[in-house]
Amino acid sequence: SGPLRFRRALGVGPAFSRNVVAGPAVVRACAMIYPLFRPLLFTLDPETAHDMAFASLDVAARFGIVQALAPRPAPSPVTAMGLEFPNRVGLAAGLDKNAAHIDGLAALGFGFIECGTVTPRAQPGNPKPRLFRLPEAEALVNRLGFNNDGVERFLANAARAKWGGILGLNIGKNFDTPNARATDDYLACLRAVYGRASYVTINISSPNTKGLRDLQAEEALGRLLRALKAEQKALCELHGKYTPMAVKIAPDLTLPAIDG
Repeated sequence: SGPLRFRRALGVGPAFSRNVVAGPAVVRACAMIYPLFRPLLFTLDPETAHDMAFASLDVAARFGIVQALAPRPAPSPVTAMGLEFPNRVGLAAGLDKNAAHIDGLAALGFGFIECGTVTPRAQPGNPKPRLFRLPEAEALVNRLGFNNDGVERFLANAARAKWGGILGLNIGKNFDTPNARATDDYLACLRAVYGRASYVTINISSPNTKGLRDLQAEEALGRLLRALKAEQKALCELHGKYTPMAVKIAPDLTLPAIDG
């Protein structure tokens, strides 16, 4: 079922990495389906192909096709952040930005799904083209930039999902919110998603939002986390449940920068 990768969580110990850890069932399903559709998808620009693939996944899951082609992963439970994950194969945020495809993705057998990043207000993201294929590396370059429909629609989409598994919700700030007021955006999103989320990820690492990584500086991060922890305590009392939080930091931070 693949290796288990951890990263720091806020106040509660380790949390899962933002890397997608692909398990055998998911790999087999993709290996069966993808070659059939690759020629068609490559006639389209990457972002259109992405949207078409999601629409097809939703339809296939609705009719049970995905479930038939994707064998169930063997149980491999693990506990992190006080949550019991049924297996070690998780989907990172950034794929389903608007929480609009939860049931289709869940049909592939993921042990948890993380949606977002969502911001308080809808925003278009960076100008197109912003998604680029690297066929020789079987990879994509993503410069989307927190494009999403805003937290209100995000939550409406999540509420329609029938899947009852572990759902992480990833929150950020709007591109036009100055860093001096970034805390307001994160607090607004935390209040909105707290009741629905199994855990909340605080995204301060995207390279596609100008100045966002400045929030990783010790003083700025300290202010942000103190405000979020205080709000988490209040929301815990309001909702009658503790929703853990994790912090998504840049993968190229040095160890001294992390420790600082």
